[in-house]
Amino acid sequence: MQWWFCLIHKDVEENEGCPNASRLGPYDTRELAAATLERISKRQEELDTEED
Repeated sequence: MQWWFCLIHKDVEENEGCPNASRLGPYDTRELAAATLERISKRQEELDTEED
């Protein structure tokens, strides 16, 4: 089973859901999908620090 994070609803979806253009994934677990925005934010902060 694959999991996605929906950018419209700000929620985790299983295989079926909103169009792929509005989702991040796929992820192997629901937990990974749920933590996606946190991981993206952390990575962006790391990149911003590297640029300074």
